[in-house]
Amino acid sequence: MQASDDRKIILVLRPTRLDELIARFNTVRQAQFYVEHLGADFRDYLAESQNYQAAVAQVEASLRAVARVQRLERRYLGNFIFSADDVVVVLGQDGLVANTLKYLDGQPVIGVNPDPKRWDGVLLPFNPGNLPKVIGEVLKGRRQCKRVKMAKATLNTGAFIYAVNDLFIGPRSHVSARYLLNAEGRNERQSSSGIIVSTGMGSTGWLKSLYSGWVGTATALGVKPGEVPLDMSFPWDADFLRYFVREPFPSRTTGASLVSGRVESDMPMTITSEMPENGVIFSDGMEADFLEFNAGTEAVITVAERQGLLVV
Repeated sequence: MQASDDRKIILVLRPTRLDELIARFNTVRQAQFYVEHLGADFRDYLAESQNYQAAVAQVEASLRAVARVQRLERRYLGNFIFSADDVVVVLGQDGLVANTLKYLDGQPVIGVNPDPKRWDGVLLPFNPGNLPKVIGEVLKGRRQCKRVKMAKATLNTGAFIYAVNDLFIGPRSHVSARYLLNAEGRNERQSSSGIIVSTGMGSTGWLKSLYSGWVGTATALGVKPGEVPLDMSFPWDADFLRYFVREPFPSRTTGASLVSGRVESDMPMTITSEMPENGVIFSDGMEADFLEFNAGTEAVITVAERQGLLVV
């Protein structure tokens, strides 16, 4: 197939662990000294980097054979302007797919696993070898896509942030978050270590770990295993979100009864910050990309109006 100028493919890449070490220590030899001085095997860092660079070369060659290709490093995702007809290929780990999806609005995403022996790749169903067939079908509109619902936090300042997996609302450091929570038609002033709001895609990640801790605690306190739901995951395209309040503290002025539930598409959650400083909202584990959420700021949490498309 000859290259076409009609559509552009954005190839999203990430630095390897070795790249990050070199950025920190300037050279490979200095990075090696640091790793081996701590007793770790530097060969694994080299092997990972070599496998990734080989996958980059193979994938880029396959894509350039059919269309224009533009490389995009992970750190530039937040500032990049995607065209409506772009096709996005993500070469990396599952987290890179999620971080890419939240900056898109309906563009198809192809997740490619650069090293199947190293990464499980739940969101990376393809490998460099079968990419030529897949990209050809996507460009011709012959490939199915799975819809991924997102979450959205909108502040009364006008700022907003999307999440593919989950939103965190709480303190920047290990102190208590104080806020007024309005969810499912109820109000409660709370003090906790933060709130997690999860999408269907994120329900097998951070939310799962929170529920697992809750189930383990309930079982240890004598609740029979059959009386506690073990699987709280839900479909990626579900038209609702789930929230979980972490470590709520009951006191004379704060409650702990509104700690877990759903955010429906027609009933958003509202949170009003009572933290004088260090309040934040970030998504998908990217702490560096956050909204300030300090006293007087109100956040409305909803099912996002846009959704991701993951090629399957």
